[in-house]
Amino acid sequence: MTSLNPDQVLVALLDRVAARQADSETSLRELYDLSASRLFGLAMRIVGRREWAEDVLQEAFLTIWRSAAAYKETLSPPLAWMGMIVRGRALDFLRRRASERADAVQDLDDGIQETVAGEGPGPADATESSEQAFALNECLRKLDARQREVVVLAYLRDLSHSELAQQLKLPLGTVKTWIRRGLEQLRGCMARFA
Repeated sequence: MTSLNPDQVLVALLDRVAARQADSETSLRELYDLSASRLFGLAMRIVGRREWAEDVLQEAFLTIWRSAAAYKETLSPPLAWMGMIVRGRALDFLRRRASERADAVQDLDDGIQETVAGEGPGPADATESSEQAFALNECLRKLDARQREVVVLAYLRDLSHSELAQQLKLPLGTVKTWIRRGLEQLRGCMARFA
């Protein structure tokens, strides 16, 4: 084969790979040895990183192995045909990377959106709720014991005025008055904390 020009050598190797002869793996290895440096340079120019170019070249040679029978010497030189395969694999690789990056960015954006604008309370809400709870507790402590009991039972246990009157064995009017006065005192007290 030494008397043949470089293109004829590559064509002969592609033919042997396509025929799946016993030495087709050896032929593919020779084809790789003769063309890999140029094809790697092409891949490197397209993808821009050495490790990516290596992956592209590997994928390209798998494609060359599978589709060697499709090569037509009359349509293009062998190196140009293999270069088109490398170019296609490199562009596919870049599209996959862009898609994976877009998916990762979208997942990150979704996670941030759920965290920042989620339905649940955030740190600021928790702090404000804690401050309000402290203020309410302080204001409740300032109420008369019986008045505090009526207000707490009415709102924390969600009891009606008549249920409270029955449970505490107090007249309904007294319960209503204590709740009204207690709420007025709580409003005034809470306004000072605001």
